[in-house]
Amino acid sequence: MSLKQNNLSRERALNNPGLRERLLQVKTIYFTRLKTVTAVCFSLIAVLMVTVFQLNKRTKMQEAENGRLMAQVEALQDQLSEGSERLDLISASHDSTSHKALTYIESIQSKLSKINNYLTKRGLRSIAFKTNKINARKETKGAHLDVYSRYNRYLDKLVDNIARMPMGYPRVSGFTSFFGSRGNPFGDGRSEFHPGLDFKGRMGDPVKCTASGKVVFSGRAGGYGNCVKIRHTDNIETWYGHLSRINVREGQRVNVGQLIGKVGSTGRSTGPHLHYEVRRNGKAVNPKQYLSLN
Repeated sequence: MSLKQNNLSRERALNNPGLRERLLQVKTIYFTRLKTVTAVCFSLIAVLMVTVFQLNKRTKMQEAENGRLMAQVEALQDQLSEGSERLDLISASHDSTSHKALTYIESIQSKLSKINNYLTKRGLRSIAFKTNKINARKETKGAHLDVYSRYNRYLDKLVDNIARMPMGYPRVSGFTSFFGSRGNPFGDGRSEFHPGLDFKGRMGDPVKCTASGKVVFSGRAGGYGNCVKIRHTDNIETWYGHLSRINVREGQRVNVGQLIGKVGSTGRSTGPHLHYEVRRNGKAVNPKQYLSLN
């Protein structure tokens, strides 16, 4: 009896056009969903491959830049060491001449120490300067004192330039984005111009100014979020964006290496990092040329 009923039900389903149409619709929906899931999977794989490629490229660029920076520091160290060795040959015979020479040497060594202090504050390696001593029994000429004097004046200018010219790193870390054209980080598929460097950081990490100057802006600045702008010599400004905290006020004088804020993710940002810009005469320039001792 049951077998006959089952056969009758199948026969009715096959003979009923409405049921056949519903069966076909169900199969079509499953097939469409399968195609959509497959397309999404392929898209995710493609995005992942592009991201891995870009990260590898940025890592190589960062390693090359670090190598170039260390080579420049070592070259300057060699030059200053040669100068110190030449100064070792200078001595004083008369009391007055010896006193002047010692005064110059003390002043020179003080300035060399100050240069090292500036380099350390900017995340750059300090330079090992050789200590100079005077042998009072050796003869010297007035021309030797002139060498000290000229070297001392040169260091005066060098210390002033190093203090006022942006140089080094506002925070010692790697880069997450470079100056120039890049893909939009918000993923709309278009490219955009990035006017600075992005440094890695965690929320609350310290941010230090790269040169002495005057704070010309301190506050909220649109996509920059919490932002500090500092004016230096030769109409150069440095900008520090996306800060979680600002530690300076507008009009304040700041010194190289001074804490000006904390890393954050305010404004147009995808996560905690420091956006750093160098602007000359109001135009953004590549900050990489100000990271080393050029």
